[in-house]
Amino acid sequence: MQYVLRKLVTLVIMLLLISFFAFLAFSVIPGDPAVLQLGINATPEALEALREEMGLNRPLIVRYVAWLESMFFGDMGRSFAHGHSVRELLGDRLIITGSLMAMSFLLAVGIALPVGLLSAGGATGRARRGRRALQGLVTVLTQMMMAVPPLFLGLVLTFLFGITFRLFTPSAFVSFRESLGRYLFYMLFPALAIALPKSAMIIRLIRSSVGSELRKDYVQTAISRGNGPRAVLYRHILPNIAVPVMTFSTLTLIMMITDSIVVEQVFSIPGAGRLLIGAIGARDYPVVLALVVVIAALVMTLHALTDLLSRAIDRRITL
Repeated sequence: MQYVLRKLVTLVIMLLLISFFAFLAFSVIPGDPAVLQLGINATPEALEALREEMGLNRPLIVRYVAWLESMFFGDMGRSFAHGHSVRELLGDRLIITGSLMAMSFLLAVGIALPVGLLSAGGATGRARRGRRALQGLVTVLTQMMMAVPPLFLGLVLTFLFGITFRLFTPSAFVSFRESLGRYLFYMLFPALAIALPKSAMIIRLIRSSVGSELRKDYVQTAISRGNGPRAVLYRHILPNIAVPVMTFSTLTLIMMITDSIVVEQVFSIPGAGRLLIGAIGARDYPVVLALVVVIAALVMTLHALTDLLSRAIDRRITL
């Protein structure tokens, strides 16, 4: 319980620091939201009136405290570029990006666990010789996948499945409110672009972890007691590599946040990443600040949950 309270206090302090420095950064970088909205030919009076309306003429600390107070009560402000509530803008977009990340993570883990364990299983006992070819193939494929960035992989998947085989129409995004089935099918391809490089990383980790455990005394003891290769792998080795594999998988989920920003551009997905890039270009500070806080809160929450799950799996871990 004390750990949870410490994490909550740390989360609040870190969010305050991140939001303040983000607020400070957007206040000093070049670019005037008023000029971007009215154009360079706008009169000084019109620009001054718009700055006053946006609250840009007030001191930095006053604007930050006012923004922080509004955020505390659930009001994220109004978008400079769109004129709508930031909460309205983020609603469906966060759902889209969240579902993309969830699909990517499930695909990455769903591919990595069976492939990693199957190829690593060849390193136990008599099965070693029969699976050398599989291990070599997995090694080559994982090295290739790890070297390919999600942006390029997204373009390849678009050309292959969208243009060549015509399984989906590129840039023809279907909202989940229109058709959940078509939405999930369209999101499958950007999810694969994100998941495949990450699954290759998890596979390599599983194989190296299993190889490291095989050299330990408890494995030799288990083998000497008559346990077969599968029993040694699944009953003895797998519980010991669960924590590092789970921790690394969570880190890949965090990396998927940045990957989704890029992949959303390739597949024309109206998610939070695409909104973030557009808001930065338009100097739409309320939208950018809200997204920065949401992303920071998500990252820190995932780290905290990983620590708690690690402790639940292995009681020897102290938090």
